Amino acid sequence: MSFSGRPSVVVLAGVVCVASLSTAVASGQDSKSAALAKELVQTLDAAKLDSMAAADPATPGAFVAVLYIPGTQLLVVSAKYAAPPLLTDKIAAKDYRDVYIDLQSASVRASKIFVTDQGSDGLVAKPSGDNAADSWDEGDKSVTFDGDWKKAKIAEADYTKTFIDADAKYAAMLSTLVAQAKKAKSGS
Repeated sequence: MSFSGRPSVVVLAGVVCVASLSTAVASGQDSKSAALAKELVQTLDAAKLDSMAAADPATPGAFVAVLYIPGTQLLVVSAKYAAPPLLTDKIAAKDYRDVYIDLQSASVRASKIFVTDQGSDGLVAKPSGDNAADSWDEGDKSVTFDGDWKKAKIAEADYTKTFIDADAKYAAMLSTLVAQAKKAKSGS
């Protein structure tokens, strides 16, 4: 199917798509990370753990770790590490907090993603009421998901796209942590 000679149809379809995404994000629709954050919190609570770490199965030499502050937030970091065997050994020894600290302080900077999930409920594009905003740091780019794209000096469509991309990546990070937390809980 060709759209040649009909660029206005393509532009209109793009505008409708972005508007639909913006409406979905603004309406408070659950993010991809919401259910996984809830599952991770439940698994950590059941295992009486405040941290978890795992190798990232999608990226060799990269790891994911979380520091869980019950009732408050999940602090999640993902990054490559210059000496992967050291972190692999710490994970095997269940020194999850040490892995978190190592990723925060000595990871490969350009590969680092850091998420502050206020409320431990997954990323939220715009917090409700007086709730604190979630934040996303990737490399040298930082975004606070407070719903105020004008303050951030970006277009609403760019804010929405950034949120959707961040939420998908965060969901993948949480999925890795949930799998590891379940293994740790079962003792394997």
